[in-house]
Amino acid sequence: MTTIEPTLPAAPAGTGRRLPVGRTIAWIVMVLIILVTLFPFYWMLRTALSTNTALASDPSSLLPVDLTLGGFARVFGLQSTEEALAQGGSGASVDFWRYLLNSVLVATTVAVCQTFFSAMAAYAFARLRFRGRNAIFAVFLAGLMVPAIFTLLPNFVLIKQLGLVDTLLGITLPSLFMTPFAVFFLRQFFMNVPREVEEAALLDGAGRVRIFFRVMLPMSSAPIVTLGILTYITAWNDYFWPLMVSYTDQSRVLTVALSVFRAQTPQSGTDWSGLMAATLVAALPMLVLFGVFARRIVNSIGFTGLK
Repeated sequence: MTTIEPTLPAAPAGTGRRLPVGRTIAWIVMVLIILVTLFPFYWMLRTALSTNTALASDPSSLLPVDLTLGGFARVFGLQSTEEALAQGGSGASVDFWRYLLNSVLVATTVAVCQTFFSAMAAYAFARLRFRGRNAIFAVFLAGLMVPAIFTLLPNFVLIKQLGLVDTLLGITLPSLFMTPFAVFFLRQFFMNVPREVEEAALLDGAGRVRIFFRVMLPMSSAPIVTLGILTYITAWNDYFWPLMVSYTDQSRVLTVALSVFRAQTPQSGTDWSGLMAATLVAALPMLVLFGVFARRIVNSIGFTGLK
């Protein structure tokens, strides 16, 4: 006895799994957004690799015009005065390494101190019980609604009275301790840490200070590192406050040094090649830092508690 198995109709040639129209449109829009976002950085690199004379003759070229590394050489002080003038530079010396060191010192000091003091304040608001805790935190949190520009003049008067104008300490002092955002950010994490962990430490004879350093800080390493990175980037990119306080190379940071470099305009016009090279070098450390820790930052901001 033979059995006849049913045969299925063959699929038409050339048909396969198609990408949904909505997803295709989403990918196209995302790629366009990425290109628009990255294009200014490419234009900076293109300008930095060109000469000022060639840029004036062909300003709309998408590729470097008369390819050269002269802009970077002027930034790092590797060109003579004659070579700099010949390529459209001002010929003035730029103490780039001094500015870089000042930026590193200011950003590192602000990031470390602000993160540490904000963590202590956040732990106090999250775990310590004292009268008026919620009211004090609400008033402290209201500082988020105060524009930063409103505090510039009072801070400048205070720094001037302390005799800290044109010093690195004068630049770091206003943002050295804590900010409302940093305290709020860490307080939300501390409030989600199970109280049983602290109660077990208290039963073992540990005090609040020991619990903070031995228990809470190790458990909150991810959000603390994230806050430190965000604070470091903010301090590195700060411009207006260092501009108000610093007047000489002794305390001048990279962001302010760029404006000084811009002001050293030769008679032929602005040294766009050198300026874009300096801007790219100043932005590169933050781009690398954010690229390395981008996943950690996103995960920590989206973190809601411990399981």
